[in-house]
Amino acid sequence: MMKSGKRRKFLAVAAATLASFAGAQQLFGKSTVDLSSNLNGEEINVKHFGAKGDGKTDDTAAIQKAVATSGNRLFFPKGHYKISKTILIDLAKMGYASIRGNGDAQVIMAGAGPAFKIAGTHFGSADPEGFDKKVWSSERMPLVEGLSIEGQHKAAVGIEAIGTMQLTITRVQVRHTLHAIHLRENNRNLIIADCHLYENHGIGIFYDGVNLHQSNITGSHISYNKEGGIVTKGGNIRNIHITGCDIESNMGSDKAPTANVLIDCSGSAVGTAEVAITGCTIQHNRNAPNSANIRIIGKDQSGIGSEKERWGNVAITGNVLSDVMVNIDLQYCRGVVVTGNTIWQGYDYGLLMEGCSNVVFGSNLFDANANYPSGTLPSNKLLVTNSEDCTFSGVQIYGSKDSPGLVVRDSKRINIGNCSLLSCEKVGLLLDNVTDSKVSGCMITALNPDDSSFEPIQSIGGHGNKITE
Repeated sequence: MMKSGKRRKFLAVAAATLASFAGAQQLFGKSTVDLSSNLNGEEINVKHFGAKGDGKTDDTAAIQKAVATSGNRLFFPKGHYKISKTILIDLAKMGYASIRGNGDAQVIMAGAGPAFKIAGTHFGSADPEGFDKKVWSSERMPLVEGLSIEGQHKAAVGIEAIGTMQLTITRVQVRHTLHAIHLRENNRNLIIADCHLYENHGIGIFYDGVNLHQSNITGSHISYNKEGGIVTKGGNIRNIHITGCDIESNMGSDKAPTANVLIDCSGSAVGTAEVAITGCTIQHNRNAPNSANIRIIGKDQSGIGSEKERWGNVAITGNVLSDVMVNIDLQYCRGVVVTGNTIWQGYDYGLLMEGCSNVVFGSNLFDANANYPSGTLPSNKLLVTNSEDCTFSGVQIYGSKDSPGLVVRDSKRINIGNCSLLSCEKVGLLLDNVTDSKVSGCMITALNPDDSSFEPIQSIGGHGNKITE
């Protein structure tokens, strides 16, 4: 053990050395090391490489230098870091990567393209037998955490990912970009958690023609993105889990029709399937054209005519859906289960379903309330056309304006049982050219109990149906 006298002498020498070093830095007019920062080798502070973080200086070159020098462990301390070009995180060159802040750092993207592009080399599946060894040795689980990204260019993007395995984005805010998170080409085993993707003029999370299986989106706010909240288009997409999120008003009044959750298989021969949407609040905005909360376009580019061309296998469970033109829009889907949801204020339709098969609606409430939010009673009707082998059981529809509560048209093998169609106008249930179907055990009431012209069930054309109240 060092004696007390020697210890005091050692501390005095160390203090003098540090003072001399600080004085030398001041003398030469610049500092290469921030002594107040963490220098334990675990993270690379971008300010060590000249980034100012003052919101005015272009910090692109300094951050790129940090990437080129240190590679893969970028830390952004408190500040506003303006960049004009994409920061490329090349996993094959850099190895395991993390981009991290403590919630008090903002990256301002003043140029076109993504603020951060994370590029790996994994273009296979998630099958353990199909991995190149370098993916596990240098590329697995790139991490983006604790940052805010702000766009200052109309073509700015928050984060773009290509060829990644186990990309994890958590506690990140993205605002005023084109797309907040842009997924391209091939990715596997994605996690997006506890994020705020807010007020972007494109899409919140965009699966853009990507080959991506196994992705979890949890605990996030995805709101006011004008071209859709969570959107898949084309590609080969499986196993999307959307859980415990607040997804609101992701459509612009000046934009093409979109949805808070839009799954569009029309540009792909293999589509999107195996999707679970559970425990979310999904709502707004009825002022956007043909707005929807959940819209699934299941038909692929080869057209309609066989079971292989209807994509789906979707579970929609335990959500709150409201205040759009169409709450749930299913087009040419197969294998969809909708149960345990409270669904209200569908101004055109509570449900619009066309060309579907093997769809089950369980205990769901389709409600209408003239007192919220506009004082206008929505249509709230359910319309099923050109569909087959579908079941409605325990569904309650309350209030349908100028229409039957449930309309089934040009369909076959539809089973409707133990449903409540309440306060309907004119007709409760309309079957129009429906064949080989069954209606039983339903409670159907009129909006006006004194309306003698009200028909609980009306059947036009069709054959082979069994109808009992």
